[in-house]
Amino acid sequence: MKTFVGIDLGSTTTKAILLDENREVIGRGITNSRSNYSTAARVAGEEARVDGRFTLSRRALSESGVLGARLDQFLAALERAFRLEQFLEQLGDLEQTCLRQVNGQRFAGREDGVKVALGEVFTRLRGEAPELYAPGAKRKSDFFRDIAGSRYHSHAEEVAREANLPYDLLLNVYDKSIIEVENRPPAGGLSDKFRRALARVLTADATFAGDASGVQDVIQRSLDVEFEETYLVGTGYGRVTLPFSKEHIRSEILCHGLGAHMMYPKTRTVLDIGGQDTKGIQVDPNGIVENFQMNDRCAAGCGRYLGYIADEMNMGLHELGPLAMKSDRPARINSTCTVFAGAELRDRLSLGERREDILAGLHRAIILRAISIISRSGGVTDEFTFTGGVAKNEAAVRELKKLIEENYGKVTININPESIYTGALGAAEFARRAHLGQAAGGNP
Repeated sequence: MKTFVGIDLGSTTTKAILLDENREVIGRGITNSRSNYSTAARVAGEEARVDGRFTLSRRALSESGVLGARLDQFLAALERAFRLEQFLEQLGDLEQTCLRQVNGQRFAGREDGVKVALGEVFTRLRGEAPELYAPGAKRKSDFFRDIAGSRYHSHAEEVAREANLPYDLLLNVYDKSIIEVENRPPAGGLSDKFRRALARVLTADATFAGDASGVQDVIQRSLDVEFEETYLVGTGYGRVTLPFSKEHIRSEILCHGLGAHMMYPKTRTVLDIGGQDTKGIQVDPNGIVENFQMNDRCAAGCGRYLGYIADEMNMGLHELGPLAMKSDRPARINSTCTVFAGAELRDRLSLGERREDILAGLHRAIILRAISIISRSGGVTDEFTFTGGVAKNEAAVRELKKLIEENYGKVTININPESIYTGALGAAEFARRAHLGQAAGGNP
């Protein structure tokens, strides 16, 4: 199968899209951006191929009818089992890397004790891993570093106390090891992990035991389909650091405009609020960019700003929107400067202002800034598409709808659940068009 890959290297996350010859999305992948941009691109691409395997498996199982109404239940179980296999594989890598760190450092004669303590920590981590991927389990993040880090710290503190070791010793080993592991894509084969995950599901759940043979045959046929990476295009905030030649790089403005057009062909105005910048884009009926504006000084009002606010309030980023939605008296925020945000936040809290009112005011200030950028790009035209990570924030969406109606009247506003992949989608379409141009003897 010919596939076309789009990579969007953002300041916070790196996204990948796998597109087929019919412009259908086969797979989506995402990982946290890191200092090793080449690894981030590879991991996101691998995640898109994983998702592609699930897409092909769903299609094949649906056509075969082997599972009937239990298809969704089975695929959910298969994905949980696959993610567990991934986690255990990286956990093993992390353990071996930690042990190598111990061998390469001096611990004042405590090396053996540290190794024993590490063994206990990782035994506990492996023991609780299935619970992390059980039905209904909630995780604040799906990234290995976030999951492993929080659990490692918890167990390491307890194990260090029991072993009469300084907690800092175990923490130091982890801090040095996780960077190495994170900047190294998982080594195991994709098909092998699928097979182990499938065996785990069929063994653990008697519901599917009677269909085991048929399911295994269908899944194997799906795994036998080869994904041919026909052409790849990279874009995003960090595109200049991507390990691709210049003919495989496109502007993030062009990619976001085209990606929004592919999601909603009637789109004329696009607002993208990412981790590091805000973009207001005007596109023509073919998705070609006609005009645009970006914030040109700092990350105020972007995802990084919201992350800073979450840290100041000791909350998860995903908790900001729901809390802001509880406000009925939004505070008037005069500035969205990240540098002064912490001080202003603390001052307002000390004066007795409610957290939800402060957060509601902050969301309104962010969207006001975005509306200003859109205005400079040419204003809002029907249809309007909101993309980027902040598009998942319900409080930001609420303020956006209010302000657009106040300033431009009734306008169709599109928000796709997969909008974070908009830039990668546009990049994948540029890859497909480049291949068609080459195949026809034209310029890519």
